[in-house]
Amino acid sequence: MKHSEVVSAVVGGTFFAVPYLALTVPLLPSLAIGAAAFAAGELVFHKDEIIPLKEADFDLYQTLEKAKKQNKHIQDMIPNIDDADIKANLKEIHESVNKIIKTIEKKPEKVKKLKNFFDYYLPVTVKLVDRFDEIENTQISSKDTKKFYENSSRTIEEINGVFKQFLDSLYESDLMDANVEMKVLNSMLKSDGLDKDSIKVEEDKYE
Repeated sequence: MKHSEVVSAVVGGTFFAVPYLALTVPLLPSLAIGAAAFAAGELVFHKDEIIPLKEADFDLYQTLEKAKKQNKHIQDMIPNIDDADIKANLKEIHESVNKIIKTIEKKPEKVKKLKNFFDYYLPVTVKLVDRFDEIENTQISSKDTKKFYENSSRTIEEINGVFKQFLDSLYESDLMDANVEMKVLNSMLKSDGLDKDSIKVEEDKYE
C-alpha cells in the first residue's frame, strides 16, 4: 500500500471510529462518514504524489533503460577509437543522449518530439560505432577502407548535429514560454516606471 493510501486509511478509520464508538452514531452513517473521509484523504494526499515512470508508463521506462545501455556502450567504445574527430563527436553524442534521457524521465510527455530517435537513430549509431571500431582494428590500408573512414567520420558528425537538434526540440516550448514571461515582465516594469530607461530619466530630473 502506498504512503498516501495508508494516510487516507488512517483518516477514514478515525472518522469512522470517533462517531461510531465515541458518539454512538449508528453503524451505516459512521461507515459513510469514514468512506467520505478516506476519499477526501485520497484527493488531498495523492494529488501531489509523484508516480514513478516504471509504474506510470512501463513501455517508456523500458525504452529509456534500453537507451541508457546503448549510450553506455557508446561511452565505453570511445577509448577504443583512434580517430580524434570521431572520438570528439562521440563524446558530444553521448552527452546529448544522456541529457535527452534525463529530460524524458522528468517530462515523459516530451517523448512525442523524438520521433524515431529511440527506435532508429540511437540503435543505428551504436551499430555504426561498432562497425567503425571493427574496421579500424583490422589496420588494413586500402581505397575502400579510406573511403569508409571518410564516410564514417562525416556520418557521425552529422549524427552529432542531429542529436543536438533533438535535444533542442525538447526545450523549444520552454524557451518560448520563458521569452513570453520576460516580455510581460519588461512591459510591467515599463508601465510601473521601473525599467532602466525610466529610472535614468527620473535620476536626470534631480541632477
